Amino acid sequence: MPETAQRPVPKIVSLRTFPLRIPFVDGGAGTGGTPSRWHELDMVLVRVEDQEGHVGWGEAFAYFCLEPVWAAVERMIAPFVVGHRIDDIAAWNTGIQKKLHLFGRYGITLFALSGVDIALWDLQAKRQGVPLWRLLGAKSNVERPAYASLVRYGDAGLVAHRCQKALDLGYRHVKLHEIDPAIIARARQVLGPDVPLMVDANCAWSAEEARALRSVFRENDVLWVEEPVFPPDDYRTMAALEAEGIAVGTGENASTAFDFARIIAAVTYPQPSMTKAGGVSEFVRILEACGQAQKTPMPHTPYFGPGYFATLALLPLMPAETLVEYLFVEPEAWVAATPRPFAGRLSSTAEPGIGFTPDLDVIERHAVRA
Repeated sequence: MPETAQRPVPKIVSLRTFPLRIPFVDGGAGTGGTPSRWHELDMVLVRVEDQEGHVGWGEAFAYFCLEPVWAAVERMIAPFVVGHRIDDIAAWNTGIQKKLHLFGRYGITLFALSGVDIALWDLQAKRQGVPLWRLLGAKSNVERPAYASLVRYGDAGLVAHRCQKALDLGYRHVKLHEIDPAIIARARQVLGPDVPLMVDANCAWSAEEARALRSVFRENDVLWVEEPVFPPDDYRTMAALEAEGIAVGTGENASTAFDFARIIAAVTYPQPSMTKAGGVSEFVRILEACGQAQKTPMPHTPYFGPGYFATLALLPLMPAETLVEYLFVEPEAWVAATPRPFAGRLSSTAEPGIGFTPDLDVIERHAVRA
């Protein structure tokens, strides 16, 4: 969206990165699905500033890949930002994708681009003194249900305990990362019949295994099965599950609206990730495509930095049926005054930009040094 003023858009005079690593606890062992124990939140924050002193913040996805994402922002994206006037961020984003496609169409390249794109949109909305959702054409702030996104425990007792804790905190939607039918059934028993339950397999099953679990999903009234099969872009198998009455959610490992066109055609619940899909520019395109296909976006947002804030800032562009993922862990520190669910609900912000104001002391304490 172009600036309303007639004078030239101010140049970007700096882009700084802040790689962070913040420990967290989740009540479990933190093992089984990652290269090593997962007990730290890695993120690369991006700060851009223009010649008039306006500042924007973004976040590049960096779990277990912090160093290459950090380098990609600094070496691949920053040269196209500092010293430039960027008035049409979406067009700039597409242009950078064209320039960098030789180095990887998705993955690290898009993680880095996402972080910078978010920062540029935050900056542009702050220049105009409006929330990002208003800059993008939405009329009012909104509130949406949040769901407790539990990590994988692999233990029925722990899952029962965490489900009960989520209920006690006011959540009325819960997502598991479990693959054992007995554990899924135990969660349903604790939650009762009225709380929607989702199951994220993180691509654990083959097509045959997923089909064999159809009765488990039905008996436990699973709202959606997320990333049921490997590879995560086996959309044909996911469409086949949909045809058999099993709603599927997927998209956290996809990037760009072009890639999401196949997801939107295949499943009930497309799941774009702000910090992976290409930032605000691609996220908005994905939301538009979901609207045209009458599909409900369920954003993937298990992080607590500007990517999370930007996702909340776009809630007014999403339908009333959208649920907001909230990673059910306790970080050692919060990188900002992070909006947390109240009575199982979250809202967008009325503050300018994405509403992110960093805690500089936390950034200093948890910085990853070169």
